[in-house]
Amino acid sequence: MKEKFYVTTAIAYASRKPHIGNTYEPIFTDALARFKKMAGYDVYFLTGSDEHGQKIETLAKEQNVTPKEYVDGISDQIKALWKLTGVDFDHFIRTTDASHEKAVQHIFKKLYEQGDIYKSQYEGLYCVPCESFFTETQAPDGICPDCGRPLTKTNEEAYFFRMSAYQDRLMQYIEEHPDFIVPESRKKEMINNFLKPGLQDLCVSRSSFQWGVPVPFDDKHVIYVWIDALSNYITALGYDTDEQGELYKKYWPADLHVIGKDILRFHTIYWPILLMALGEPLPKQIFGHPWFNFGNDKMSKSKGNVIYADELAAVFGTDGLRHYALSEMPYANDGSITHEAVVERYNNDLANNLGNLVSRTAAMTEKYFGSVIPVPAEEEPLDKELKQAAHDAFKKMFSKMEALHCAEAIEEIFAFFRRTNKYIDETAPWILAKSEETKPRLQTVLYNLLEAVRFGAVMLAPYLPETSEKILSILNTEKNDFASLKEFGALTSGVKLGKAENLFARVDKEKYLQSVAEKAEQNKPETKKPEGVAKIGIDDFMKVELRTAQVTACEKVKRSEKLLKLQVDLGYETRQVVSGIAKFYQPEDLIGKKLIIVANLLPAKLCGEESNGMILASGEDKVKVVFLSEDTPLGQRVR
Repeated sequence: MKEKFYVTTAIAYASRKPHIGNTYEPIFTDALARFKKMAGYDVYFLTGSDEHGQKIETLAKEQNVTPKEYVDGISDQIKALWKLTGVDFDHFIRTTDASHEKAVQHIFKKLYEQGDIYKSQYEGLYCVPCESFFTETQAPDGICPDCGRPLTKTNEEAYFFRMSAYQDRLMQYIEEHPDFIVPESRKKEMINNFLKPGLQDLCVSRSSFQWGVPVPFDDKHVIYVWIDALSNYITALGYDTDEQGELYKKYWPADLHVIGKDILRFHTIYWPILLMALGEPLPKQIFGHPWFNFGNDKMSKSKGNVIYADELAAVFGTDGLRHYALSEMPYANDGSITHEAVVERYNNDLANNLGNLVSRTAAMTEKYFGSVIPVPAEEEPLDKELKQAAHDAFKKMFSKMEALHCAEAIEEIFAFFRRTNKYIDETAPWILAKSEETKPRLQTVLYNLLEAVRFGAVMLAPYLPETSEKILSILNTEKNDFASLKEFGALTSGVKLGKAENLFARVDKEKYLQSVAEKAEQNKPETKKPEGVAKIGIDDFMKVELRTAQVTACEKVKRSEKLLKLQVDLGYETRQVVSGIAKFYQPEDLIGKKLIIVANLLPAKLCGEESNGMILASGEDKVKVVFLSEDTPLGQRVR
């Protein structure tokens, strides 16, 4: 009986079309699922769409459609995009599925009846796009620390989940299961920033909007996102509080949740505690992958630097897109994507390295042996080196993918392709073909080249499935699984090759970048003058005291992902300022820099740290601090 492997992505929020950063996750998870299948596992791969919430209700109203009509359209887009990028999921769950909604209501009722959920009053600030609550202390300026948008004051009756009651139990579980959260840096972040400082009870219902799963015993409330969306991982398998479906019995607990690092807290703290309260097993591992940035910047529609997967696939093909995504995302640190980098990676790896290797090998086999796989003769040291390189590449690729280091796993494969291209240069088949005496050697060289191509194609199958299938079709072989890589020499001599095709045509970099620039210009949004900004007089402006200062020390604020604590020197005094710019700057980026602060603000407490001032910065999606030249005197008034 095969060992099971249940893997999930986070479900995509059905508010808008996903960009390449959102699309990376299902592509990676698909590659992992394919890899596990080839390794002999019984794999079940779940993905889907998260379709409730105030933001969707608002977007639907703006378009004069019902929320269900709105999410139907977006969910179809998500599913089509996943298919376009070669994502072969077993089930696509929607949180508007009737079976899911029913199970969520039963979960909520069970937790309420056993005392884990209680009714109280919520008063604070709420960010609609992020679907997150904040206290006045966390956001004293009324701006969301995550996305920079204005927060809405909320005062409403709500149900709360007793998170705090399970804190010690979760801490113990994480300590006893060191690989529960990976990478290690993500685990430390959750422990130090959230668990050690202490958990607060979680708001799990809303009464200020209607688009959600109704609380079964209180029709004034809808169940809030955490219980609704997170439960998809078990409801998709047929879980309910009264009975569990066969899929649930077979596949739960999940072997791996693949999620973005931005939703790590919800999956490593809220979700495990919810499962503990239900009395269900916890997932075995949660992988918080990094993001794709556009160069060094966060992707943003307002900045015009968003890249969409379907647009890349239209130029580079599905596997060209997949190759960049899987090759350029590190295990722990953020990846980078630009149009220039995509072209270079495609041309270098796929057109020049792999494509050239396959076309040269097929062409020489046709020219010298009528496209028939030759019989190898006596082996020489170079042949042994190639065979050893093939075995080493497979072993390294396998171990690195098992450890979720996908980019490194793919690099092993392409390093082997480069080694095989070098083997062509070392053996020089075109010279061997000139003499009958060296024909046996030519047979060996061409056989080894064809077998090396097969080796690489089989290794490539989880990552570039279309390309792998095409190569194996050219080789006219069914030796296409990992088991066939135990020995170098699985190709059958005497078999005629299939029709060769050009796998990857080079992309003209200049022409491609020109087309991108032209499209960006066409889609460039109009810059509108801000409306409704109240005019003030010079006397009002002069009440704001702006002073030049220099950052002497800087560190992250514990318990917060957004705040940095800066010590600034104004020349006449040193003071502490807390700023919500941790998503845009590392502490070392700021130390020694000169900037402008609002020096006459009343002190405020942010996550327990006193802040005496505010830093001048611009932007919303991408915040830029206003830096001064090094020769600027400290403490000067900015007028």
